Amino acid sequence: MTRLKLVIFDVDGTLVDSQAHIKGAMAAAFAEQGLPAPHDMLGIVGLSLPEAMARLAPQLDDPTRATMVATYKQAFHDLRAADLPSPLYPGARAALDALRARDEVLLGLATGKSRKGLDHVIEAHDLGRYFVTQQVADHHPSKPHPSMVLTALAETGVEPGDAVVIGDTSFDMDMARAAGVTGIGVSWGYHPRPALAAAARVLDRFDDLLPTLDELWRNT
Repeated sequence: MTRLKLVIFDVDGTLVDSQAHIKGAMAAAFAEQGLPAPHDMLGIVGLSLPEAMARLAPQLDDPTRATMVATYKQAFHDLRAADLPSPLYPGARAALDALRARDEVLLGLATGKSRKGLDHVIEAHDLGRYFVTQQVADHHPSKPHPSMVLTALAETGVEPGDAVVIGDTSFDMDMARAAGVTGIGVSWGYHPRPALAAAARVLDRFDDLLPTLDELWRNT
């Protein structure tokens, strides 16, 4: 009997290119405090918002950063409502369809988004049928803590050696390593390729995902 496999995807920077909304919302949060937008705001994508604000504005106190988190959420909501949904990356849906067609493969999500934010992405792109486990920032410590991956493994019954995390940031790769699963990086997201040093592989296009998984799984 073939063992089940679990492929856990990050969302922002991996499946969905949401940088325009992220940059706009972060700029609004900083502007409300009379501060310029940080230059490295995409470097924190993947972290929970409180952790992201703590890294981007360590000089501010906790109540001020909490206000900025609330402003960011509202600005993101407003931008999303006034604009088209953040697009899927080229090849993403075809890869999801191909993986979903395999009886032994389960798909999951592990994201720094809130439940509300992830629900919007899923609805906007009709992704609900793909993912049997969905882990969001509301219920877990921020990446790179392994909680999201460990919960996904528990929910699906898949062993760590049969699971992979697909992500674009060092936080995703460090989360995978902390959970004892394989990390596969993608080069089209928000962290530069050298930041993905902990990845077993780094992909340059979605078309490479299935051959890479087949190669990894042949050796397990």
